[in-house]
Amino acid sequence: MVKRKLKSQPTEATNSKSKKQKKDIILEPVIKSDAPVERQTKWTNKQRSLIFSSRGISYRTRHLMLDLRTLMPHSKAEPKMDRKDTLFVINEVCEMKNCNKCLYFEGKKKQDVYLWASNIPKGPSAKFLVENIHTMSELKLTGNCLRGSRPLLSFDKNFDSEPHWQLLKELFIQIFGTPNHHPKSQPFTDHIFTFSIEDNRIWFRNYQILEEDGSLAEIGPRFVLNPIRVFAGSFGGATLYQNPHYISPND
Repeated sequence: MVKRKLKSQPTEATNSKSKKQKKDIILEPVIKSDAPVERQTKWTNKQRSLIFSSRGISYRTRHLMLDLRTLMPHSKAEPKMDRKDTLFVINEVCEMKNCNKCLYFEGKKKQDVYLWASNIPKGPSAKFLVENIHTMSELKLTGNCLRGSRPLLSFDKNFDSEPHWQLLKELFIQIFGTPNHHPKSQPFTDHIFTFSIEDNRIWFRNYQILEEDGSLAEIGPRFVLNPIRVFAGSFGGATLYQNPHYISPND
């Protein structure tokens, strides 16, 4: 009979040594000057925007609200609020949702749409009349962007002309700007939000940045904000600015 030699099995000591050798990482003694700089990848800017509406809004306003939620990965949703509730209840709703910014669509007479943009909980806040609403599905434009990508924000130079325009510019930056390294965002920038002032109104457009030549292709939605009043507090308080050119749609 031929006896086969048994292979010697490695001991626990040798296994532990091999594991230690795999874990050890040898660092370079000299760091090259052209090496990429390690950047902070932690999510520090934790802005969250709550986007919801009151009962009685039209289908077009509802589609606009859904478009904004799609384009803003840092936004949160909430069921429609009853008309009987006061606007100050929104501060409590935002606190429960852990949101510090809010876009609230308010419908009246099933035809007039108002938008509240507020900084929770101390303000300021602004009220607008929303005009010329066109949603993404309605326009059928050629532009397209990646879902969850971070937008660039472009503002007209007229936003630096008056104090109330400067305040609204900063408010829009904090509401519409997607924080860097947000968990639901993509590390790409392929579209741009433009805010321009014309005829004492704010015109909103959303464009795709084309890779070929850097030109723009409109995606949608598009709407016009007619400012009514700016308040010092959240959904109320002292009046900081009142638009003298505003005319109520009921007049």
